[in-house]
Amino acid sequence: MDTECVAVIARQELRVSLRSKWVQIFAAVFAVLTLAISYFGMVTSVVVGFEGFTRTTASLLNLVLYLIPMFALTASTLSFSLEKGAAEMLFSQPVRRTEILLGKILGLFGSLATAVVFGFGISGFVIAVYTGFEGMSKYLGFIGLTLLLLLTFLCLGAFASVISEGRARALGIALAMWFVFVLFYDLMALGLALLVNPHIAHSVILLSLFGNPVDLARVSGLLILGGATIFGAGGASLVRTFGSTGHAVAVLSFATLLWSVLVLTAAGCFLARREI
Repeated sequence: MDTECVAVIARQELRVSLRSKWVQIFAAVFAVLTLAISYFGMVTSVVVGFEGFTRTTASLLNLVLYLIPMFALTASTLSFSLEKGAAEMLFSQPVRRTEILLGKILGLFGSLATAVVFGFGISGFVIAVYTGFEGMSKYLGFIGLTLLLLLTFLCLGAFASVISEGRARALGIALAMWFVFVLFYDLMALGLALLVNPHIAHSVILLSLFGNPVDLARVSGLLILGGATIFGAGGASLVRTFGSTGHAVAVLSFATLLWSVLVLTAAGCFLARREI
């Protein structure tokens, strides 16, 4: 693989994406939402005002798990679902298809990661000014998890585009992926756990984490926030399995990264055999 070609494609994709009004709108909306959640996160407890980094991170968890996969899938699908003439021109260039795939993913990731870090950065600056720096390490760790989740769903969006004909079908597959990973997967895992022997139900739930990048990010985020105690006996068992909270987060984060690698590899295999 020619890394120079990959870098050229990534830079071009990065420039195009950063100029996109949708990426700019996403950056602005994400910044506003993070600030609003930090300020109004305790409104149900009749407390209004900027929260510290730890409380803000806990409040942002669900927003990230719903919003980041949706936007990443949509952006990646639209980028890879080129019109027929544009696709023929792109893939007729003297570069490998895998280089185009990797370059576009890296460029997209760079632009969307910039938008995400911008949103988190604005919110983090305001929180630091009003509440201090306590809990900032948890906030930074959560940003890292968010970027891993973003990368995984960009790869899933690319895979949806590669295996489908036409933009409409690719968007339909991407939407189905979002529903499965974000909404339905946990219900299926719990249903399976209820059907098996109670003695192995906990192991089924533990193993099911690795089948869903959203669950990997959710559990990693909760471990960063509250350690094993936030899950009770289940959390203690998870930490015992991996040795410590830090090791558990590291293993789950590596599994999220592995998702990206495997999905991107599968997309590359399909793309190599596809007629453009």
